[in-house]
Amino acid sequence: MRTLVVSNVRPWGAEPADVVVTDGVVSAVVPAGSASAHNVAGADPGTHVSAAAGVEHVDGGGLLALPGLVNAHAHVDKSWWGQPWVSYGGEATTQGRIAHERAERDRHGIPGVEPTTAVLREFVRHGTTVTRTHVDVDLGVGLRGIENVRTAAAALGDAVDVTVVAFPQDGVVRRPGVLRLLDEAAAAGATHIGGLDPASIDRDPVAQLDGLFEIAERRDVGVDLHLHDRGDLGAFQVELIVERTRRAGLQGRVTVSHGFALGELPAGRQADLLDDLRDAGIGWATVAPVGTAPLPWRGMRKRGIPVGLGTDGIRDLWSPFGDGDVLRIALGFARLHGLRTDDDLTDAVRLATSWAAPFVGRDVHDLVPGAPGDLVLVDAENVPDALVRVPPRRLVVSRGRVVARDGVVLV
Repeated sequence: MRTLVVSNVRPWGAEPADVVVTDGVVSAVVPAGSASAHNVAGADPGTHVSAAAGVEHVDGGGLLALPGLVNAHAHVDKSWWGQPWVSYGGEATTQGRIAHERAERDRHGIPGVEPTTAVLREFVRHGTTVTRTHVDVDLGVGLRGIENVRTAAAALGDAVDVTVVAFPQDGVVRRPGVLRLLDEAAAAGATHIGGLDPASIDRDPVAQLDGLFEIAERRDVGVDLHLHDRGDLGAFQVELIVERTRRAGLQGRVTVSHGFALGELPAGRQADLLDDLRDAGIGWATVAPVGTAPLPWRGMRKRGIPVGLGTDGIRDLWSPFGDGDVLRIALGFARLHGLRTDDDLTDAVRLATSWAAPFVGRDVHDLVPGAPGDLVLVDAENVPDALVRVPPRRLVVSRGRVVARDGVVLV
């Protein structure tokens, strides 16, 4: 049995407390100073290990404590982080970016283990302890991307708990052989299979969705579909996804990622579609990009529709932007949706932490007994202050193990 005591922290800005993590799980959250008879000295967060007792003590110095950040939508296999600069190019459409990526990745070399490890290290540095990442599966790379991601995660001692979506970036039915690769990925342990704009990319939404849901039902995996199409076309595809989810009995295991159309619909149709999403148990992942329509996130939360935040691609052939910081994505979400009150700003942080548990296969992800022992310490007055300033992460704990301190990754 191994125990970590993080003493004198303020969970969610509450009164000072000690957080006790035993064998990777939060076992107690008690008033500050009551978790141990040992005195833990030091004004700055520091560590003292009592080897005989198997207890590690970390003085939190009165810092604000949050659960580990959850990146609900990432692409860690295709980042050029830490590599020579690759200029952005191609046409600014989904198909244009796909074509540009396919042409350029062969010239530069498919990102391998090293850049994947580098971007996961950035996740750790910024306090992300768990992620769902979409990994390209296509006729060019096969399943190598998934192997690279698993190797990279292992190289960091699984400091980031990685959930893999096998993602057909170049289309599904328009590329014969991709459905077979997705089936192989599901058989090899991918927890979800993905899809991409069934109407505008494959131009056959029925065939794409039928193929994906047949694999998901047979292999007992989830589905996470990128949907960029706007307006009525996007809404029509959401309705098809709802129907397929119900038919396959996959309630609670299907996610729409991006889904820009939802925020563009008239109020009445939007409300009806939210009711359908609720009844089908479909979640929604967003990266809150500038220029898109705000989501009806309060109506989604009221109905119990899971909403998660993610970084999407990070310095890849689709975009030169991104740094892997989910807290910064939460700030972007707050700005896009015009959030101002303390309660709303705190909710934006919950979307990036505790409320995102369903996207990474967790029943609970919070600073409470029974949750995984993931926490982040920041120097902030309260949660809204932490959101609007996005301060450096002073300490990052993953499954009861200190993995980063003051911006330095320790694994």
